[in-house]
Formats: sequence, C-alpha cells, structure tokens
Amino acid sequence: MEPAEDSLSMATPLPEPPDAQQGRSPGGLRGVLSPYVWREAAALAALAGPVFLAQLMIFLISIVSSIFCGHLGKVELDAVTLAVSVVNVTGISVGTGLASACDTLMSQSFGGGNLKRVGVVLQRGILILLLCCFPCWAIFLNTEHLLLLLRQDPEVARLAQVYVVICIPALPAAFLFQLQTRYLQSQGIIMPQVIVGIAANVINVGMNAFLLYALDLGVVGSAWANTTSQFFLSALLFLYVWWKRIHIHTWGGWTRECFQEWSSYTRLAIPSMFMVCIEWWTFEIGTFLAGLVNVTELGAQAVIYELASVAYMVPFGFGVAASVRVGNALGAGNAEQARCSCTTVLLCAGVCALLVGILLAALKDVVAYIFTNDKDIISLVSRVMPIFAPFHLFDALAGTCGGVLRGTGKQKIGAILNAIGYYGFGFPIGVSLMFAAKLGIIGLWSGLVVCVFSQALSYLIYIMRTNWKRVAEQAQVRAGLISNKETTPTIPADLPILEREVIDGVILPDIIRPESQTGRLVVEENSQHAVPTIGEVLTGRQLIVYRGLALAVSIAVLIAGIVVRVLNYRG
Repeated sequence: MEPAEDSLSMATPLPEPPDAQQGRSPGGLRGVLSPYVWREAAALAALAGPVFLAQLMIFLISIVSSIFCGHLGKVELDAVTLAVSVVNVTGISVGTGLASACDTLMSQSFGGGNLKRVGVVLQRGILILLLCCFPCWAIFLNTEHLLLLLRQDPEVARLAQVYVVICIPALPAAFLFQLQTRYLQSQGIIMPQVIVGIAANVINVGMNAFLLYALDLGVVGSAWANTTSQFFLSALLFLYVWWKRIHIHTWGGWTRECFQEWSSYTRLAIPSMFMVCIEWWTFEIGTFLAGLVNVTELGAQAVIYELASVAYMVPFGFGVAASVRVGNALGAGNAEQARCSCTTVLLCAGVCALLVGILLAALKDVVAYIFTNDKDIISLVSRVMPIFAPFHLFDALAGTCGGVLRGTGKQKIGAILNAIGYYGFGFPIGVSLMFAAKLGIIGLWSGLVVCVFSQALSYLIYIMRTNWKRVAEQAQVRAGLISNKETTPTIPADLPILEREVIDGVILPDIIRPESQTGRLVVEENSQHAVPTIGEVLTGRQLIVYRGLALAVSIAVLIAGIVVRVLNYRG
C-alpha cells in the first residue's frame, strides 16, 4: 500500500456536543471513564501492541542463539550467555540510549508538521551513533581480558571473545535498526518492525541450524548467525521503507544540516543513554553477583531475569506509545492533548502490569518449569515471585513514565532520578541484603523493588507538576517551528479514521484503521514556519574542526583498544 497523500493533524477543539454526556453509560467502567479515555486507550494500544511484538522478535534472536549453543555443552552455553551480556552492556544498551533522543526530536518535529526535519534528525543520529561504534569496538576487542579480570573460566572467556569479535560488524547494523525504528515510530508506523523481526528470526533459526549442525562451526557459527540476523533486520527495514515510499514526505536527501546541532542532539542523547544503561547495567551486575553466591542462585536469577525481560515488553510498548503520542501532541502545540495522553497511558500500563503481576504470583510454583527442571532453582524462583509481582507493577509505571519524559524532552531529569533511585537507594540495599544478611537473590530483588518504587514515585511526582503549556512551547522550538499559538490545524474528512470527537474541550485521538498502519500517520506540513537550524549555526571551517575532532577521538579510542589487546595477547 502506498502512503496516504492526505495529511493529518490534531482536530480543532469544539464545545462538547449536547448529547455527548447523555450518550454515556451511567453504570459500569465505561460510565466512570470518559469516551476520550477509551479512544485514547485504543490509540495507545494500537501502537503498544505491535511494539511489544517487534521487541519480542528482537529478544528471540539472542534467545535462539543460547538455545542452540546450549545443546553444544555447558562451556559453550556459558560463553554465549556472557558474550551476549557483553554485547548488550557495552554496545546495544549504549546505542539504544543514544537513539532515544530521536523519540523526542522526531516525534515533536513530526507532530509540529516540520516533516523534513525528521529526516535531518535521522541523519544526525546515523553519524553520531556510527562514531560511537569505535569506543564500543575497543571494549569488544578486550572482552576476554575483562572476563578474566572478573574471574571467569579461561575457556569460557576465550569462546566469549570469539563470539563478541564476530559481532563487531553487527553493531552498526543494530544501531541503524534502532534509528530506523525511531524514525517510523515517531510517525505512528509500527508493523514493518514486526514483519522484518519475524523474517530475521526465521533467517536466524535457519542459519543457526545450518552453521552449527551442517557445518559444525559451534559458537563461531552461532555468532555469524546472530550477526547476519542484525544485518537482515536493518536491511529489510530499509528496503521496506524504500519500497512503500514511507520516506517521501520526511526525507529530503542528505544535507549539510546534519552536521549542525550535534550539541542539542547529544544533550538529549547522553541522558537518554544513562536512563537506559543505569537500569540495564544494574540487572547485569545483579546476575554477576548471583553467580558469586552459588550455582542455584545464579540459575534462579537467570530465570527471573528472563521473565522480567518478557514481562517488561508490555510496559515498554506503552512507553513507546507515550513518547509518540505525547511528542506528537507537544510538537503540534496541543498541551491538553499531551497531558491527557500521559494520564491515559499511565492508567493503561498500570492496569496491565497489575494483571501480569497477579498472574505471575499465582503461577509462582510452576512458571520456572518453562526454563528448567532443577528442583532447587524452581523452589527459589517460587520464593522470589511474590517479591517480583510488586516489582513489575512499579517497573511498568517507571518505564511508561520514562516514555512520557522522552516525549517531553526531559531525559536529563529521568537520568538523575534513575541514578538516585538505583545507585543511591535500592541497589545498595539489595547488595547488603544479598551478602550481609545472606538472603541471596531474595535480598537482591527486595532492593530492586526499592529501586523501581522510588523511580516510579519520583517520576509520577515530576510529571504531575509538569507545566504542559511551557513544555509544548519548548517542543515547538525544538521542532524548528515559529508557530502561531492561536492556530490549530484541522483533520481532513477523507482520512481513514474510525471516529472523531471532542469531549470537554479535549481532542479525541485518531484511531487509524489497520490497513493504514503500514502506510503512515502524516500531519499537515508546516514548513513555512520552519527554521533550518536551531541555535548557533557553525561555519564550514568550524564543522570541519569540530566534527573532525570527534572522528579523531573515536578512532583514537579504538586504536587504544587494539593496542591493549595486542599487549595482553603478548603478555
């Protein structure tokens, strides 16, 4: 399907129709919540559902590698598990965080109608994230030495090094996939990620089977299968965008503007990275600490970590939906729409998390059988599950609030609150209970509950105190617009919207038919008020010096990593 040529923006607020209140059911849940909430919830679910599926597809790629290598032997399984952790902690988490700046810049630019700026932001992200590959590669090259410093088995460390080195070319592909995902999400386009995710998983399974069993390549074959899958993810998504011409309104070709405003991008990207990495690194450290206790604690921690990762995909989807809906509304200057989208998404995420938490608590005695038959591990998982249930509720609220903060461009606040909640309070408590009180992972997860509770509470307090009108003004500046605050765009009548309504002066969300999901959710272009560059415009000489310096520093870090690798190898 070709992308819709018509345009979409927020509807003009109108007085509530006289029959709107009369048409509401006086009883039941629908009578308690306004029609706006139900429509907004449907719009959020239309975004969150496919995001959940897309994230699940990405998650399965590494899981499949572990499953195949698990049949090779314990050493191979341990090596692949450690290698995937190294790649995630020192590579993927960094790229995911840096790409999250696009959640703000793209969604607000798109919502404000400055469509070509969305493409320019994508170009900046590509250049900056490719530069960040060099420091990550420097760490990749020294994986074996780092694991030996952490007292890992030498053979496990050696095999993990082999796996990670093969994954070096996969890192830029993974970064480009992250950026393309943000590019599409900001426009309300989600299904292509699901489609290419399914295709990449089929390729990954086939290549693992062929390379491990037909060619007997072992861990090396699994690493190449993973790397190839990452390239397929990025390439297939690019080809889909090109084939469907999704880029036609937002991509004006490569331009010198992509070398401008790197500071404004990094001011959002670096806090975004810490928002992601602080939490991600905490769980990886927790798994390592569990291994210091005993094998049973490590096995139970691994099971709970996998459960937490899968359970978190639901609030992750709502977090993405929040950043898109809130960012689009703020970019359009509609503060009330953004506020109501925020309230609704928190309600949806809270209800879903409560249901998942109750389900996991009810299945606490059997859920571990999915992963293992070891009675000791199953018993320990069963004892941790009552702690994990409230953890998931608070974690879901915190993750969804994080999406709201990304939509508003307040990642710096999120990074600070994350650091305080995790490393200031919860994690030290968890480690103390784990070792000093000798509670093992029960103590660790008790501390993690404190982490996410303080994180969710501080996020909610900050969001409740947000001045949405001021944030909307900041968003329009960030989107490169000089807009008339009195003007509100209108929705064309021929757009494929199921229903459109205004309740209590609040614009009801646009619920797009499924067939338009693979097209686009476009807004009316507002380029007549757009400014090419926000803030100081660097001269050609300044661009050569500053961007050349950034490239030189990145390459220097990689060279330093190579030197360390050579010296350790000779030693």
